[in-house]
Amino acid sequence: QVQLVESGGGLVQAGGSLRLSCAASGLTFSSNAMGWFRQAPGKEREFVAAISWRGDSTFVADSAKGRFTISRDNAKNTVYLQMNSLKFEDTAVYYCAAYRGPTPVGSIGSWGQGTQVTVSS
Repeated sequence: QVQLVESGGGLVQAGGSLRLSCAASGLTFSSNAMGWFRQAPGKEREFVAAISWRGDSTFVADSAKGRFTISRDNAKNTVYLQMNSLKFEDTAVYYCAAYRGPTPVGSIGSWGQGTQVTVSS
């Protein structure tokens, strides 16, 4: 029921930074936990980060901990993923996701179309 559109991807040098944005439409946005996932060619889609609907709890995958930060601005209907100290292995298509409930557990209700992040070595 939530429509998601990602932006902010691109080509960046190793060690650089990008901020991904996910703009959401739908009346229930502020009640949904949100997450970021990524998928490299030939690889399984993997969890990157998630945030509760109130923004008071965040979760970050070990591979991104200390480098990536997830945040949300419910007034702007937007979720962000700040990516610092990017590595070549971060190269993937990044997808925004809305969970069906207020916590990042269970099934995903909506997926964005994805935005490409390419990190040059």
